Amino acid sequence: MNSISTITTSEPGLTVVFISNGPGELTTWVKPIAEDLHRSLSLRPYEPNALISLRLVLVPCPNATGNEKEVATSWKLFEKVIAAKHFWKVLINPKKYGYWPKEGIVVFLGGDQFWSVLLAARLKYKNITYSEWITRWPFWNDRIAAMSPQVRKILPKKLKKRCIVVGDLMADIQKEAKGLAPLPQGKWVAILPGSKKAKLSIGIPFFLEVADLLSQKNPEYNFLIPLAPTTNIKEICYFSSSKNVIARKYNSKIKQIELPNKKYPWRRLITESGTKLHLIETYPAYSFISQCDLAITTIGANTSELGSLGVPMIVVVPTQHLTVMEAWDGFLGIIARLPILKYFLGLLIGLWRMRGKKFMAWPNITANRMVVPERIGNITPKDIASEANDWLNSPNRLEGQREDLRSLRGKPGAIKLMVKEIIDLINMIN
Repeated sequence: MNSISTITTSEPGLTVVFISNGPGELTTWVKPIAEDLHRSLSLRPYEPNALISLRLVLVPCPNATGNEKEVATSWKLFEKVIAAKHFWKVLINPKKYGYWPKEGIVVFLGGDQFWSVLLAARLKYKNITYSEWITRWPFWNDRIAAMSPQVRKILPKKLKKRCIVVGDLMADIQKEAKGLAPLPQGKWVAILPGSKKAKLSIGIPFFLEVADLLSQKNPEYNFLIPLAPTTNIKEICYFSSSKNVIARKYNSKIKQIELPNKKYPWRRLITESGTKLHLIETYPAYSFISQCDLAITTIGANTSELGSLGVPMIVVVPTQHLTVMEAWDGFLGIIARLPILKYFLGLLIGLWRMRGKKFMAWPNITANRMVVPERIGNITPKDIASEANDWLNSPNRLEGQREDLRSLRGKPGAIKLMVKEIIDLINMIN
């Protein structure tokens, strides 16, 4: 334990502020780093009289669900959690949200990097950015923690000394995938429709029909849906019902929810066609997902998680519903969610992304080539069920994709190195 952890005071003399956005980053980056930082130092709120406090500020993001504050608060890792809707108010008047020590560190762990450097400048704190692919504001960073040497390579020469390669934070989730009970024997397909309403409104009816069609091709297929902590079964049922306008365009509906039994310890969705989908409500569900033969998913952080677990996947973006596909990254995605404007920009942004032929799945973005199939366009559940069935019946192709995915990710241990960088910055201040 670092020596600074033994110093206590009635008010925190230094604050470490995590910046993050959506559910994927919160659970795979923020939570494990916060837990490890608590193990390394005495911090508020674990130690009420500790010198250092740990806080979380959520930032505007089109991938957010709106439940991030409640989820992060439930972990009891942070002295204060500030919702994304209050971010601008924090910038304007930080004192409205409590006491802020004169010294501190802002740690970027998801979202737009600009929000992180902006808050650090406002509070006059030091700033460290975890950079997966590119550091967008390197001159505003006191330190850069890079996923790979490639991130450091493209930095201006005089800034390279600020950067250290810590590795891949996502690679550490592989450790969490070990140790739990194995899935029952058979071929398993993970269904990941997303965690925010804009994605669920499309993903639930679309993927339920894919499951029904796959089950018709082979009744021995097993399906599981890992639920994100920001959603629940009630929402799943809502988006599969006629109350969801998009669901009216698809045939599959949920007939009932079956309770756990001796064979299966989870609740199960049963469709009107009789297909059973196991609901994994413990989060993260890496142990179960990692045992699946194939995942059918939408775009987002889940493609990175699946890649880290080495699970072959098909990434689906049905563009016939672009007017409600508001889950784009960055500033344009935020604008597309605004009233009135979203009805025009949602379509325009979607078409722009399509025409740019940019990769959308993180493994493909990382490799700058098509590692996992991205099915984008006016696609149908029948198309995806047919392709998924082909993959499930081609073990050599599945293994080839697994090997490609493993080759793209870094070695475990990045979380501890990231925590070390944060502690080094704290020592610089002290």
